[in-house]
Amino acid sequence: MHERKYRMNEWCDGVIVLPGGYGTMDEFFEMITWGQLGLHKKPIVLFNINGFYDPVIQQTQIMTAEGFLQEAYRDILIVGDTIPNMLEQMRNYQPPSVGKWILKSDHPLSRR
Repeated sequence: MHERKYRMNEWCDGVIVLPGGYGTMDEFFEMITWGQLGLHKKPIVLFNINGFYDPVIQQTQIMTAEGFLQEAYRDILIVGDTIPNMLEQMRNYQPPSVGKWILKSDHPLSRR
């Protein structure tokens, strides 16, 4: 599976995630993590057909509110529900600059 994700990343200019199961989620989370780590600067889009990815989007908002995900990294994720809208967002995508993303004093568990 890792080799497949590596090749997909190598050959693509961006990623559009269609509704799917565990394999789709694995590929999605690996690509978004690679973007967060600065291993690529490609746009990643959730094709949110009929609200399919609403729970995933909501979870990223919770992770940000709880301090587990910085806003800049949450914003790596593009969400769209039409092809023209998604393609426009992909064309305009600006990746975040990557630095140290966790400082121990800033981590939510250190505040508890």
